[in-house]
Amino acid sequence: MLDLTLAIAHHVLIFALFGVLVVELATVKKGMGQTAITQVAAVDLWYGILAALILAVGLIRAYFSAKGWAYYSHNAFFWAKIGVFLLIGLLSAPPTIFFIKTRRTEAIPADAEISRVRMFLHLEAVLFLLLPGFAAAMARGYGAF
Repeated sequence: MLDLTLAIAHHVLIFALFGVLVVELATVKKGMGQTAITQVAAVDLWYGILAALILAVGLIRAYFSAKGWAYYSHNAFFWAKIGVFLLIGLLSAPPTIFFIKTRRTEAIPADAEISRVRMFLHLEAVLFLLLPGFAAAMARGYGAF
């Protein structure tokens, strides 16, 4: 039962994280004002919280699931999934810094700054699309070494 509960929690958290990313992509646009910046900064906080929860639940799942750490630690797709997830996390830092900085200064962001943030969000979204493929391959035993 623990394995099922952890799997459900992990998947729900991942879907929620992707939803937050979609909200950010829909909200961050040229000409956005201080109100939108404040709103997206609050949404972005959830992005960080969800990412941390995904890592925690995922690692707990890898150690205590039916397959166990020996299965996951010897799988290239597991490590690719972890690597891409961490890369997505690194790519999320510049937008987060932008939201915090812009919210504090209460300045209207320049369109060039918005375009840069949107580029990072788009990169995150594209990389996010790799995760289900890595997870499916890993679950089926591909990539074992």
